[in-house]
Amino acid sequence: MRTLWDNPAMKLQVPFVQLPLRYDAARLLEEVERLGEEVWRPHPQGYAGNSALPLIAVNGDPSSDSISGPMRPTAHLEACPYLRQVMASLGAIWGRSRLMRLSGHAEVPKHADLAYYWRDRVRVHVPIQTQPSVRFQCGDAEVNMAAGECWIFDTWSPHRVINANPAQRIHLVADTVGGEQFWEHASGGRVPGHPAPGWQARLVAPDPASDPQLVYESENLGSVMTPWELREHLNFIVSEAAPAPQLATIHQVCQRFNAIWLGLWARYGTSEQGWADYRAALEPFAAAIESLGSNLLLRNGMRFIGAFRAMIVQAALNDDPKRGLEVKGDYDPDAFAEPVAQAGAKATAVPLRASAPTKQGKAGDATADPRFDRPVIILSSPRSGSTLLFETLMRAADLYTVGGESHVQIEGIDALHPAARDFASNALGVDAATPEVVAQLRARFDQALRDRDGRRPPLGAIRLLEKTPKNALRIPFLREVFPEARFVYLHRDPRETLSSMIEAWNSGTFRTYPRLPGWTGPAWSLLLIPGWKDLIGKPLPEIVARQWETTTRILLDDLAAVPADRVHRIRYDAFLADPQAQMQRLCSELDLDWDTTLEAALPHSVHTLSAPAAEKWRRHEAEIEAVLPLIEATAARADSASRGT
Repeated sequence: MRTLWDNPAMKLQVPFVQLPLRYDAARLLEEVERLGEEVWRPHPQGYAGNSALPLIAVNGDPSSDSISGPMRPTAHLEACPYLRQVMASLGAIWGRSRLMRLSGHAEVPKHADLAYYWRDRVRVHVPIQTQPSVRFQCGDAEVNMAAGECWIFDTWSPHRVINANPAQRIHLVADTVGGEQFWEHASGGRVPGHPAPGWQARLVAPDPASDPQLVYESENLGSVMTPWELREHLNFIVSEAAPAPQLATIHQVCQRFNAIWLGLWARYGTSEQGWADYRAALEPFAAAIESLGSNLLLRNGMRFIGAFRAMIVQAALNDDPKRGLEVKGDYDPDAFAEPVAQAGAKATAVPLRASAPTKQGKAGDATADPRFDRPVIILSSPRSGSTLLFETLMRAADLYTVGGESHVQIEGIDALHPAARDFASNALGVDAATPEVVAQLRARFDQALRDRDGRRPPLGAIRLLEKTPKNALRIPFLREVFPEARFVYLHRDPRETLSSMIEAWNSGTFRTYPRLPGWTGPAWSLLLIPGWKDLIGKPLPEIVARQWETTTRILLDDLAAVPADRVHRIRYDAFLADPQAQMQRLCSELDLDWDTTLEAALPHSVHTLSAPAAEKWRRHEAEIEAVLPLIEATAARADSASRGT
């Protein structure tokens, strides 16, 4: 199995390896749920939708995020006997380990694990709660890790996780330097995409009589890095740099510094007496490399300087042992750059294919978009059938989507999450479309796009299809991000929509902000409208009526400012009555090829709660009739707009 690593670094030569072990995910989830909600902590970097439950930490302290010091079990791990059996079955020496939770429509941002701590460690993933739509990307590869499976992956390559499902995802995420039994398991692992005849994973079932004793790290960061370890790390990071003229000079500076460090080591060793001299040597060396390598990239697409800081500067001298080593180098925006296509490719922060077109002349005019040619954006109030329309339209040839709704792509950018605006609403205006945000968002869409057959888009201009109900509040913003956008307005009978919204709130499946600050009603569901605080204490039918009316009114106001030839309309009832004819009409208007023959009755969408039926809204007839006066004017306006009158 050692051939899967680039020696001497703990760096996989393949993106993913599935170990030949599997576990009872349902039993693991039972143990996790018994721990309670209060023991979960926000992600150390504060990323939206990411939370952690510490299992192994420095001195067993669940409040510690340090990766320096003796690793010991927390009380949470002690309370989970089967989870301990799972870890024991791997035969490893365990470092910091956690349960990592990803809420619905959230992501683990793209990053690589550059810090010193992960240089010689493997990260093990055991999915406990997940769905087939959760995507784990590493380098150019992508897998779905199924519940109960066991995986390792190349942490040195940029990787991310996308949860496009409303349900949460929970993984055991454990770091290890390995062990003899662990490497035996790894040697029998399966590499996705490579033939493995007869391969199967052995079930490690819960054993009530088992009380395994795990083995934990006690040493992981000394006060002073030895000159031999320092030399190995310096050689590694220089060898991982993309070719550049200054590399020869950087290598010479590193050799000179290592010789100085060796002399200091011969004099002081790890003695505190020499720490000041070590620091005096380290600081000018770090400054010299910062100057020489400021624009240098690694072959994995990360910035050389980010890795240099994380692996060398922060770890060579730990002259304040009480602070421990902080987690730096992964999730660090200063360390990230778009991956280079080849080792000798020129470094660019954002590739041209994801950049915005240059605007010229008066506001709203633009040159041809080099990447997103006339994107198609479906707009509607929530629960209006937009998912069914999206799932049908995405079957058109040459359309690319992110696979579902784009909560991850948009709200995964901190500046676009409602938390950045004190949870005022999901509305985004022109002011939010800074050049940096526009470039970042376009790149995030680009990275996630697939066609109807799951293929990545080619270079050059492509057609994007996008559908997220929150976008009804973001039309001015979206016009800045995608200047050539075409908008498809989907209208549904408001009574049917209100009934479906009530059902969605009551189901608990569509909770978007379950801990909305200041909200005292049922967990907030669906999109967040301006003025939501005025609904505190109101009954649910009035909440959804105001939600529908506010959304629809803003949508219609903003669409009125869009050139008429960029607005298209479809009515939900007509769509259901003759989907083939409506798709042919709509695709003709949008200049799309429609080569699919639809059945007379469409399949249910992924977000269907109960089977459609004529007059189903009458289940809530009394509540809906009571709030119709609240939406009457906007409902009439919406009906007229949907008919183009």
